[in-house]
Amino acid sequence: MLFSGNFLPLHLEIDGNNSPNSIILKATMQKFFLSALLALMLSSCGEYQRVQKSDDYAYKFDFAKRAYEEKRYVQAATILKDCITVFKGSDKAEESLFLLGMSHYENKDYLTAGSYLKAYYQRYPKGKYTEDARFYTGYGYYLDSPEPQLDQSGTIKAIEELQGFLDFFPRSDRVSIAQNAIFELQDKLTLKQLQNAQLYYNLGNYMGNNFESCVIVARNAIKDYPYSKYKEDLELLILKARYQEANMSIDERKADRFREVVDEYYSFTNNYPDSPHRQEAENIYKIARKYVNE
Repeated sequence: MLFSGNFLPLHLEIDGNNSPNSIILKATMQKFFLSALLALMLSSCGEYQRVQKSDDYAYKFDFAKRAYEEKRYVQAATILKDCITVFKGSDKAEESLFLLGMSHYENKDYLTAGSYLKAYYQRYPKGKYTEDARFYTGYGYYLDSPEPQLDQSGTIKAIEELQGFLDFFPRSDRVSIAQNAIFELQDKLTLKQLQNAQLYYNLGNYMGNNFESCVIVARNAIKDYPYSKYKEDLELLILKARYQEANMSIDERKADRFREVVDEYYSFTNNYPDSPHRQEAENIYKIARKYVNE
């Protein structure tokens, strides 16, 4: 635990007396507490070094548990990694493997944590900590999930692990947490697809019909994630892509393609009658209707 250099007992902090004696007392108390803190830190470091050199694995295990409880997760993980091989097959093996995973989790090393916690629940499918191990494996991957523009394999892994947790523990107190995390992760995947579809839309007819590719990507995203908050954006993009495709078509194909635009317009306005993009959709429909009625 770190303290600022201005740490003083509460009754001295609020003392408004600035007399020389008061100032001396404050400085003395400050030095006392800093010295005590330094001694405690040195003592802890000294014991950690002794534990690392020790062949007494019961002592190592006890130290690791205490270090974990005191939030010294790096120390706990280092010692527990030595213990798990020695304890294999013993009554301490299960707890040491779980604590090793959780030490990495608490230290925000979620990928390493996931590998140990997954090893735990695979080795102990009905173990004492299996529910926790499954949850924190998935939730750690959720916390480590990258931004939408990056590779989303970690996001997919998080969804799989959290869904596995829900399948095995449908009555857990953490069901809502896992479900909300999955929804958020799915939205991230949908946003990734929306960005891809928008890229195709922006490319237009460059080296091919990219509007059709835009529609395909957007439709697949809607199919895969029908409850995403980006569904309206995807449907609007489909309407706009169909309009651009029709508008740039040769005359012989304009009527058929603008009929598709009209169909997309009705689909969009029926699904989102109060959409803030309603006027944009109406403008597209007015142009499309002229070609359909000819």
